[in-house]
Amino acid sequence: MPTTPPAPPVPLTPSPDRHPDGVSDDEFRAAMSRLAAGVVLVTAYEPPLDPEGPGGENVGMTATSFMSVSLDPPLVLVGLREGSRMDDLLAEQPVWAVSVLSESQRHIAGRFAMKGRISDRLLFDDIPYVRGEVSGAPLVGGALATLECRTEQRVTAGDHTLVIARVLTAAVPSAEGGPLAYFRGRYRQLG
Repeated sequence: MPTTPPAPPVPLTPSPDRHPDGVSDDEFRAAMSRLAAGVVLVTAYEPPLDPEGPGGENVGMTATSFMSVSLDPPLVLVGLREGSRMDDLLAEQPVWAVSVLSESQRHIAGRFAMKGRISDRLLFDDIPYVRGEVSGAPLVGGALATLECRTEQRVTAGDHTLVIARVLTAAVPSAEGGPLAYFRGRYRQLG
């Protein structure tokens, strides 16, 4: 019995801004938006430049490119836009933290993902957090999990820096609620 060959994939809207290898920025973005990702808040404490001057500052950034790399040793990876404030800070500050955001923390993810946002000092004002014992970085209250990390390796990959880090502490402070996910350009809940 003859079988019908599968239909060819429907091409995404063609775009004139193709890379030499063929795919355009729009095609790549559209395809990757179909990959659901967890949402985390990456945080670090930036110590004061002058010990005699004002105190240091908490810095935060929403990330969806975060993953476990290895169990032995415990390693994670986060992708940072090259030249971003967090990329620059983690190039100098080897210890930092991650809070895995819950579905009820969409406002935190949105706040730390804004372009042209106000200072990080103000962004942390009404967010409950504790300071990590190892990193000194904020660990968000109500997060599904928190990790403190030490950078082991930095790899330049296109317009991003991949930061591979050893996990120094891990906790599951909140077992309530589901994870916050990012899919098709929006924050979503599972289920």
